[in-house]
Amino acid sequence: MTPASHHALVYATQFFAFGVILPFLPAVLAAQGLDAAEVGIVLATGSALRLLAGPMGGRLADTLAAPRAVLALAAATAALCCGGFLVAAGFLAMLLTYALMSVALAPVMPLTDALTLAAIRRTPFDYGRVRAAGSVAFIVASLLAGQAVAWAGPAAALPLIMAGLAATALAAVSLPAPEASRGRSTASGAAGLLAPLKVPALRWLILVSALVQGSHAFYYAFGTLHWQAAGLGAGLIGALWSVGVIAEIALFVWGRGIVARLGAVRLSLIAAMAGVLRWAFIAVTTDPIALFALQILHAGTFGAQHLAAMMILARVVPPAQAGTAQALQASLGGGLSIGVLTLAAGPLYAAFGGGGYWVMAALCAAAVPAILALGRALRH
Repeated sequence: MTPASHHALVYATQFFAFGVILPFLPAVLAAQGLDAAEVGIVLATGSALRLLAGPMGGRLADTLAAPRAVLALAAATAALCCGGFLVAAGFLAMLLTYALMSVALAPVMPLTDALTLAAIRRTPFDYGRVRAAGSVAFIVASLLAGQAVAWAGPAAALPLIMAGLAATALAAVSLPAPEASRGRSTASGAAGLLAPLKVPALRWLILVSALVQGSHAFYYAFGTLHWQAAGLGAGLIGALWSVGVIAEIALFVWGRGIVARLGAVRLSLIAAMAGVLRWAFIAVTTDPIALFALQILHAGTFGAQHLAAMMILARVVPPAQAGTAQALQASLGGGLSIGVLTLAAGPLYAAFGGGGYWVMAALCAAAVPAILALGRALRH
């Protein structure tokens, strides 16, 4: 296998698990008797713990210069924790199970990105096409899980999650070793953990990502439940999630030239404006035809912002801080805002139903001035 193929396999296996977790884990919690507010608390607790555990996992990988080992151990532990949902019952048991799983899962994606960007420096390949393998796996998983849940109920999603995470651990072990000269991060304690934040552009990137990527919190937490309440079936809901990722794949696979011409700042602007349109219209319609069209905007709200972040991280972060910086971006640029907004999503959904999406649209509009400041920081 080529280096690109090895990294594509790691993305594919973990996103197979995410393709089940994101659309159907809230349904697993609801099937256990949790109400909307309790589902929000469980999911928000996991997000808050990932906020802390992600940077710590990235910092550990940088300190030990062992990102592959930390990645494999984290994925395997998350698979074991997911098994707890098969025996857990009640709010407290579900909360503890998801908390443990979230801690283990937190560094998986940031370390995968850090390892991939490091590999591209050694043997250049197209990041977008490699990352697209994860998006394809997400589609397959959400479609498969949708059918499994429709046939056997929400608990059928759990074995699929466990299988994906276990396969991620095996794929991580098989990755080519990082270059020997990479070195260890020498700063200690909190200074080492926060060292990448000395870069102004990284601070602005984290704020932009917090607003744009954080705007997905309501969708991740209550998108499936809202559509179920509107009468959409599990198979149709799985297809809706998949359409968004198909658009994302198109950007990753065929958008390299466009992405290079636009640059990171314009990509972020596109992501923010796509978010305003997407969430504003989803707030007012559950018509399946309209929803399929709106889901195409996922290529902007998620895909464009993710590619912009990877471009900036590769440009401004020293290799010895790569794992820490990726984890800080994932935690502060997504985990913190998603955790806070997921906690708010429960009361929002209980009070306004799909009207909660208007708050997400406002967040994307607020990202525009931060993106302009990011552009100034990159120029300087």
